[in-house]
Amino acid sequence: MILVTGATGQFGSKAVEHLLKKGIDPSEISVLVRDSAKADHLKEKGVQIKEGDYTHPASMVQAFRGVKKLLLVSSNNREAIENRTQHHKNAIMAAKEAGVKQIVYTSFVRKPGFENSAIADFQNSHIESEQYLKQSGVAYTILQNGIYAEMILAFVGDKTAETETILFPAGEGKASWVVREELAEAVAHVLITEGHENKTYTLTNTASIGFKTIAQEISDVLGKEINYQSPEIGEFKAILEKAGVPEIYIGMFVMWSTALAQQTMDKEDDTLSLFLGRRPRSVSRFLKKVYG
Repeated sequence: MILVTGATGQFGSKAVEHLLKKGIDPSEISVLVRDSAKADHLKEKGVQIKEGDYTHPASMVQAFRGVKKLLLVSSNNREAIENRTQHHKNAIMAAKEAGVKQIVYTSFVRKPGFENSAIADFQNSHIESEQYLKQSGVAYTILQNGIYAEMILAFVGDKTAETETILFPAGEGKASWVVREELAEAVAHVLITEGHENKTYTLTNTASIGFKTIAQEISDVLGKEINYQSPEIGEFKAILEKAGVPEIYIGMFVMWSTALAQQTMDKEDDTLSLFLGRRPRSVSRFLKKVYG
């Protein structure tokens, strides 16, 4: 039995889809959801629905019984970082108590020097979760996923074609952007194949690009020049404040743009290619689909 957490979320739901596409019988797949009513579409496919919550270990122990492999999709809790870490620890502890044989955990790409990056707290949450998993005694597979290509759309905004400008203070920073769909496909591969116990994999694209290239790619698709501007952080914040952007989003944009400028996510690796059996989708292909 394979169990997928966060199965009504964007990543977990795609992981379930790929398990089914790869021929796993629905009766051999179960999902952990907080509200079973939101998983009716999975129930209709024959997937077993189990209610549970990262904040309630007892509910997870019950849900995890009889499970051989657990896909622990990292928590998307929007509150304090330490809450997310505790969610992961609760799930790992519950899995061990329930007798789960292997935990596959979705972590985040990491490079030397991350301790000084703008996303250090975010990274440390994953490190603490990874360490807890390794010390649990349960066989583990850690997938250090690259940053989603879909995040580009949030960073450039939805008015790019109108303003003909990308305003984002990432400087010359690059990242090995990956499409969420392909990461979910790779996770499904790991879940249904053997030999991944007690291993850590980096799942990124084979080439890193920055926003100058992204602007050029969008220009090519739209047939008009899109300019990339990287203002100073103070100026960037002032522009967003004037535009009425909520403070929480300003903080997010500043954090991620600074991390990109620090070159914290430009780690290239071919493991994802090996798992997919093909080269990952390039940012160019991704943007053509979005803007074409």
